[in-house]
Amino acid sequence: MKTCSSEFLRIRGRRLHVRIWGSETAPLLVLLHGWCDVSASWQFVVDALQRDWRIVAPDWRGFGLSEWNNDAYWFPDYIADLDALLLHYSPQDSVRLVGHSLGGNAGTLYAGIRPERILKLVNLEGLGLRLYQPDEAAERYANWLDQLRDTPTFRSYPDRTAFAARLQKENPRLSPEKADYLAQFMGEDDGAGGIHQAADPCHRWVNPIIYRIEEAKSIWRRVTAPVLWVTAADSFIFKQLFAIDSEDYRSRLACFRDVREVAVQDCGHNLHHDQPQQVAQLIEEFFVA
Repeated sequence: MKTCSSEFLRIRGRRLHVRIWGSETAPLLVLLHGWCDVSASWQFVVDALQRDWRIVAPDWRGFGLSEWNNDAYWFPDYIADLDALLLHYSPQDSVRLVGHSLGGNAGTLYAGIRPERILKLVNLEGLGLRLYQPDEAAERYANWLDQLRDTPTFRSYPDRTAFAARLQKENPRLSPEKADYLAQFMGEDDGAGGIHQAADPCHRWVNPIIYRIEEAKSIWRRVTAPVLWVTAADSFIFKQLFAIDSEDYRSRLACFRDVREVAVQDCGHNLHHDQPQQVAQLIEEFFVA
């Protein structure tokens, strides 16, 4: 297992944790994790990479070892945090960026907002959200207001072994060894002798602002970097949101001027857990070409 180091940066009023693998002289590769995940879960992909890379992987605010908001989370903050992180680690050069799920959504929007900052982009199931209708807005706001009246929590487990078992239940493809490893970093002490998710429970609140796909598309059309768009054949999220030949899905892909689409077989939404060797190979082939 390749070793990493940790850095803590003060970014936009939050103390963010960043995990780093590789030497300072190697080419930079930035990895962005998804919702309720942590930077350490990239370890399987990092171990499968064949070339030397300087890998930088932050814990998003409110996840892992990064500071919590203890309040609502707004998606633009992820984009602003990413902008500040890239300014710190690569102030002059454009970067190779990989994002999974939430990280893929944030990274792809960023690639359209600051197209000059991204050299190439790998999007792992950061497909955007489902289509919303304007008349859903009032109910969305009402749900959000109702949630603000309660203190959100994550379920606690007796120990990390039990938490690892929960990870395997959610993803049967995880081996016991992988589940035990992930439980070290995705779980944390709950202060009462148990283990709960290493995340601010305020992430569970719904966003009162409905997803506006046309705004996202307008930003995606500004992306100038080549894009590798990777989906998982058995992804429950993909199947909930899209049909592979649907007009909605195809119209999203059509926004990118230079895009290559790949589907990974025998794989769920967490591609970097299920098929790290394939993901690592795709990343390196794309970035080195």
